[in-house]
Amino acid sequence: MDMGLNNKTALVTGSTKGIGKAIAVELAKEGVNVLINGRNNEEVEQTVNEIKSNFPTTFPQNATADIVDLEQREVLFEKYPNIDILVNNMGIYEIMQYEDVDDEVWEKYFRTNVLAANGLSKFYLPKMLKNNYGRIIFIASEEAIMPSGQMPQYCMTKSMLLSLSKSLSKLTIGAEVTVNTIMPGPTLSENVHQIIEGIYANDDMTFLEKEKQFMAENLPQSEIQRFIRPIEIGRLATFVCSPYAAAFKGSPIRMDGGMVPTIF
Repeated sequence: MDMGLNNKTALVTGSTKGIGKAIAVELAKEGVNVLINGRNNEEVEQTVNEIKSNFPTTFPQNATADIVDLEQREVLFEKYPNIDILVNNMGIYEIMQYEDVDDEVWEKYFRTNVLAANGLSKFYLPKMLKNNYGRIIFIASEEAIMPSGQMPQYCMTKSMLLSLSKSLSKLTIGAEVTVNTIMPGPTLSENVHQIIEGIYANDDMTFLEKEKQFMAENLPQSEIQRFIRPIEIGRLATFVCSPYAAAFKGSPIRMDGGMVPTIF
């Protein structure tokens, strides 16, 4: 299916690995010129070259920046003042006990997971409205609506993204601009892959067998009993970016593998 995205420009934050990279790759498959973002210039350049090699008709570019830093954000805005698609993927997470989350940690998570994405959206949304076309996606988590209690500082910020997305969507009434949130469940990032391999390092099992055992022991509520693959989220995000998804407005879109037990 042609998604109608050829020659659009997309900034995907945190796109050198994991979900962000998968989204950038899937957009590039549809002819989108992706701006690859990360703090490590070498990793960004490597990803740009990889996408250019695989999708030679597109024009991926280097958008290295620590988007939490106001000055670096301004430099990014000057370099890329106009885009069609913004995917706010960059974020941090860590399992922490509530009593260990001090004010400094709360502020760090708020600035990283919320204010950075808000800063980009505040800059690009008015331009999208002026052009009467644009897509903004926030990548949240099933933890936004079903906190596990294992990382309260992360859950709080992901819940905030749902509220922010809905608020910004109210500004797009009558325009061909959408703001939505995707909530992935447990996903097989590079880090998660290493963790699983480490847990069962001494067991003579394939990775799929290790994954199945881990899910049964730790995430029995998952209905798919495996980790979601980043490519799956990438494909969903690409559809949400397309003209065919124009009716999604301020929507919290769940792709949680059945983790959330409620209807809504």
